[in-house]
Amino acid sequence: MKKKVGVVLSGCGVYDGSEIHESVICLLALDRAGVEAVCMAPDVDQMHVINHLTGEESAGEKRNVLQESARIARGNVKDISTVSAEDIDGLLIPGGFGAAKNLCDFAVKGENCDVHPEVARLVRDFATKQKPQAACCIAPAMVAKVFDGGSIHPTLTIGTDKEVGGKIDQMGSKHQECATTDFVIDKEHKIVSTPAYMSGQSISEVADGIEKTVRELVKML
Repeated sequence: MKKKVGVVLSGCGVYDGSEIHESVICLLALDRAGVEAVCMAPDVDQMHVINHLTGEESAGEKRNVLQESARIARGNVKDISTVSAEDIDGLLIPGGFGAAKNLCDFAVKGENCDVHPEVARLVRDFATKQKPQAACCIAPAMVAKVFDGGSIHPTLTIGTDKEVGGKIDQMGSKHQECATTDFVIDKEHKIVSTPAYMSGQSISEVADGIEKTVRELVKML
């Protein structure tokens, strides 16, 4: 039987949802590893909607995170509230501003952010059950907040951004600088992270880092 990895999406599009390149690379890497991807997202409205052509907010427009995530998942996506750590073997969170706007509000509140309760539940349950998980781009900042104030202090990376890295440290985790094409693994807590487009300049170097991250994640399943 195939191993299953939950892929937590946050919408569709870099500025207000999941980064599409990162998400597709994650799904492709899992498939090539012989792992079944179980896409999921919270059933909530996006923080706001961005016109990706102009980069401006589309005032008055609303979109649903679960419905938008279905675009990437080709319709096969679950409400994250229906998924438990017993259902899947690993967890993988692509980046994009949606991870910092819809899965949490780090983009607005920084280290004082709140994480969507169902997302936090799943991340915590995976740590408690010592199941492996991975986060890309800005998503490690959200993971750091989940463990803020607790007994787990994972080592994570978002690349070389000292401001965001410092906020990860403030939330009780340890930030480690990392190249786009590489990854950081916290073996004790079974958490892998990679900078992706937090520092990446091309889809090929982002793919290098994510593919290595997925390989490490799959090794721990």
